Amino acid sequence: MSDITPRAGAAERLSALIRIPTVSAELDQRGMGPFDEFVALLREMYPLTHEHLELTRHTDLGLLFRWRGRRESAPLVLMAHYDVVPVDESDPWSHPPFDGVIADGRVYGRGTLDDKGPLLVILEAVENLLAAGFTPARDVYLSFGGNEETYGGAARQIAASLRDSGVMPWLVLDEGGAVVEAPLPFVTGQAAMIGLAEKGVMTLRLSARGTGGHASAPPPMTAVRRIARAVDRLDAGTFRPHTPETIRRLLGIFAGRASGIGRPLYRVLAACPPIAARVLARLGGESAALVRTTVAATMAAGGTAANVLPSQASATVNLRIAVGETVDRTVARVRRRIADREVEVTVVEGDDPSPQSPAGGPEFAALAGALAASYPDAQAVPYIMMQASDSRHFHRFSPAVYRFTPLEMSAAQRAGIHGVDEFVTIDALERGERFHRALIQQLE
Repeated sequence: MSDITPRAGAAERLSALIRIPTVSAELDQRGMGPFDEFVALLREMYPLTHEHLELTRHTDLGLLFRWRGRRESAPLVLMAHYDVVPVDESDPWSHPPFDGVIADGRVYGRGTLDDKGPLLVILEAVENLLAAGFTPARDVYLSFGGNEETYGGAARQIAASLRDSGVMPWLVLDEGGAVVEAPLPFVTGQAAMIGLAEKGVMTLRLSARGTGGHASAPPPMTAVRRIARAVDRLDAGTFRPHTPETIRRLLGIFAGRASGIGRPLYRVLAACPPIAARVLARLGGESAALVRTTVAATMAAGGTAANVLPSQASATVNLRIAVGETVDRTVARVRRRIADREVEVTVVEGDDPSPQSPAGGPEFAALAGALAASYPDAQAVPYIMMQASDSRHFHRFSPAVYRFTPLEMSAAQRAGIHGVDEFVTIDALERGERFHRALIQQLE
């Protein structure tokens, strides 16, 4: 079956999906219309998938397809989400974010990488296999959520339904790391970054009260100033870095691929976790996020007029909790760091980090085998995913949960996720389809 010829038009189909603004954070304003339109378009674009797979709906936004295999065995679960984050219309996009422009071998628009492009390559692979008369060795489930960007209630229910039905997945694969070039300093070549675990995610609200009144005679400590001071205290050094086993393994792999001084450097870091934690934390950015809990204030509120002291103020803080930590310990650390009893700390949402899935065994080998068919120059490298995904709802009962998007992404593309000028190359879409097709074909 490896000689299957994929049908043409994947880029055009993705373009059509991008043009539907499935912004889950704006569901109250936009209504269910875009989401219903998206689901209807999937039915039109992938007729064989809808004819041969069993579809069940979970909440208004969850889609679960079951493709029955040739024998009873633990299934493969392929996940993606079809909602996207909002767009600031004043941002300088090269092409309008919901136009799905195809140009220069690329598809532009919100969701091309996160996560409609990855959803599309799953469906493309399934549709192409069905057209060739293929039946997988074991069941394959396609789990698609429409509210991952707003804490994933649909995926939570899908996972619960499978668990309650006694379905224990053999392998769960969701969005996550990508195929990247030169992933760390001194490291050359392509690496397929496969997330064995993901950091926890938590939203905190910091709130404070103060004396309202006219701004011409402010007291020494206003509500706004108190909140500003609390946010300022939650700097990059709030949480101490540490090196999880997965990151030690990553450093060991990179030691064999590094050039120049990088080779002995990564060997030392792999052998000395405390030193690795300090070095990676000092590098900042993605490197630092691998080894410590990150904290970022994302919203602030307070006040009704320029010359009026507000009686209350608040800030919203987003944290990504390092593997090995917990929500409770993280909240306690935040309170100690703020050191102000007048600032109330409230947990809006919070999930602990996931366990670490194995970097050996048949499940990881299956991913590496699919890589060999789609990105033969890319080595499978385990890492910790910094973002949260819908797959966290599966790790509570499934031991092999991985986060990997089979698309090649440059640093600039990764910056476009949740940012400006998000795009995917057509070549990456073709390779992504090939990855999923090979993964399904190789099932035993």
